[in-house]
Amino acid sequence: MFIRSVERDTTLDAFRKEVRAFCEKEMPAIVRQKQAKGQHLERHEYDSWLKRLGTMGWLTGKWPKEQGGLGWKPEQFMAFQEELGRAGAPPLLSFGPTMAGPVIYTFGRPDQKETYLENIRRNNTWWCQGYSEPGAGSDLAGLKTRADKDGDHYIVNGQKIWTSMAHWADMIFALVRTDQNAKKQEGISFLLIDMKTPGITVRPIIGITLGHHLNEVFFDNVRVPISNRIGEENKGWTYAKFLLANERVGNVDVAKVEASIEQIRHLIIETREDGKSLAEDPVFKRRLAELDVGLATVKALMADQLAAARQDGAPSLMGAAALKLRGTELQQAILQTGIDVLGRHGMVYQHEALNSGWNGEIIGPEESADVIYEHLYRRAATIYGGSSEVQKNIIAKGALGL
Repeated sequence: MFIRSVERDTTLDAFRKEVRAFCEKEMPAIVRQKQAKGQHLERHEYDSWLKRLGTMGWLTGKWPKEQGGLGWKPEQFMAFQEELGRAGAPPLLSFGPTMAGPVIYTFGRPDQKETYLENIRRNNTWWCQGYSEPGAGSDLAGLKTRADKDGDHYIVNGQKIWTSMAHWADMIFALVRTDQNAKKQEGISFLLIDMKTPGITVRPIIGITLGHHLNEVFFDNVRVPISNRIGEENKGWTYAKFLLANERVGNVDVAKVEASIEQIRHLIIETREDGKSLAEDPVFKRRLAELDVGLATVKALMADQLAAARQDGAPSLMGAAALKLRGTELQQAILQTGIDVLGRHGMVYQHEALNSGWNGEIIGPEESADVIYEHLYRRAATIYGGSSEVQKNIIAKGALGL
């Protein structure tokens, strides 16, 4: 068993070495194989890996020590992400450690912290996010899902949409309207809801990737204890904004971005036209250089936000917006470069190749299916977590007072 040596050995190199050794020894073989092929993981495969990280305290390493975290400095969290990416590990799921957890330890009651935080730290509970609705996406404050008091419970009715991983989730943190007559940003409360509660229906949404990670969630007279409300009634917008700042930082997985650039770099080197590698083409040389500069910029923005969160308890809204904007645009630029390299092969999407057990023949480079999947999936990156237009408005308001 590995020992938490982060506290006793403060050198970053030693920590990187520990993470590399852990990944080499502890990452399940099936997870390593699927990641190498870009194949989808099942929940139990993901769970096995995340629980291993949880035993080290690494899922929540950037949480404050007083909340059960390791109190990582920004450079330590960045090093952790980078080493996971270089080891080919799955990206970390942010719904518990990055979103629900900080809201609970910042605004929750002691009994709520005791009930939920340890299970998040060890990945014993899977969470999903109940924010967007059919008529309330970027205009989230227009949500209509309602929660009416009935004794010591709320009765919840309404619908959430684009709910990632709801079919895997044990819990959902949801914004609900508890005052039907208040202004849009007022009258909203923040509830923690058990997904096994009677009256909850989850329906899959099959997206452009032809995969299933999105869902609709319907609430039909769902009884939720009032004790599951975070903070004050009708003050949920405050907690929602706090969470969104964390979410926007979590939307940019630096390890995933770096791994994607390396994948595209390899693809460029291996692809030949007129007997020459595309790596010799001035156009692709320039594009790779631009992607590397973009990565350095995003890393700097990420470090700033982690430092702000460490000092102030949460990232700044304006800084998180800038990171989300630059990071998601970079993701799309990386994958568009990959599609351009694939050329005609990018017109054939063999999504079946991303499922375990597929034994067909790939048309084009072996990375084709994974690159096309990510390209299609990340078209939404500049929308989810708040569209780019919303982020620009936040930046303008914060920087220019507009």
